[in-house]
Amino acid sequence: MTAASEALSSAGPRHIAIVMDGNGRWASKRMLPRTAGHHQGVEALRRVVTACVSRQVKVLTVFAFSSENWKRPADEVSGLMTLLAMVLAKEVPKLHKEGVRLQFVGAREYLSERVQIALLDAESHTRSNTALLLNVCFNYGGRWDIAQAAAKLAAAREPITEESLAQTLSTAHCGDPDLIIRTGGEMRLSNFLLWQAAYSELVFSDALWPDFDAQLLDDAIGAYLARERRFGLTSDQVSDAAERPS
Repeated sequence: MTAASEALSSAGPRHIAIVMDGNGRWASKRMLPRTAGHHQGVEALRRVVTACVSRQVKVLTVFAFSSENWKRPADEVSGLMTLLAMVLAKEVPKLHKEGVRLQFVGAREYLSERVQIALLDAESHTRSNTALLLNVCFNYGGRWDIAQAAAKLAAAREPITEESLAQTLSTAHCGDPDLIIRTGGEMRLSNFLLWQAAYSELVFSDALWPDFDAQLLDDAIGAYLARERRFGLTSDQVSDAAERPS
C-alpha cells in the first residue's frame, strides 16, 4: 500500500457502497457480448475488495443486480445467474481466506432454490470473518427495502417511525454508508439504498466498472475526505465539536 493509501486508511470512510455500472458498455466498446463485461466486472470487484481490506474499510456494499434488472434481455439475465453460481463456487474460498464475510441483501424468493442454498452456504461459511463485511445487493431495490421494512413492522403491530424503519431495513446489520460511488458516468442512485443514502457523500466516476481499480478507489476516498460532513449542523458547530475534548 502506498503512503497516500496509508493516510487514507487512518481517516477514511468506514462503510463504502458502490453502484457497479458500465459492464455492458465496456463490452460493447470492445465488440464483445455484454456477459463478457460482467465477467470483467467480477475482476474489478475482486480488486476493490482487496483494496478495501488493506485500507481498513470495514463494510463494502455493492449493487450487483437490481429488482429492475429482470427487465433486461433474457439471455443477459440468464448469464448473470450463471455468473453468480460460478462466482460463488470460485470466489467464496478466496474471500474466506482474506477474512471477508459475505452477506446477500435483497429478495430471495424469486431466485432458484439452488441459488438460494448457495447464498446461505456462502454466508454460513464466512460468518466468523472480520476483515471486511461484503454486502452483495442482489435482486435489491431501495423502494422494496423500505416497503418490506414497513410491512414487517405493520405485521408485528409495531409503530412505524424513522428509528424502527432504520432498524428493520435489510442493511440494519451494518448501518448507513459514509460514501457511495457510482461508476459509468451516470449521476443517479437508480433505486440503491434510498433511505440509507440520506447523508452519504456521493462520488460519480466516469470509469466503467471493469476499469475501476485501487487508484480510482483512493481518488473517491480522497474526494470524501476533502468534504465536510455536517449532518444538518453549521460549519462552526462541526468545528466546535471537533475541537472539544472527547
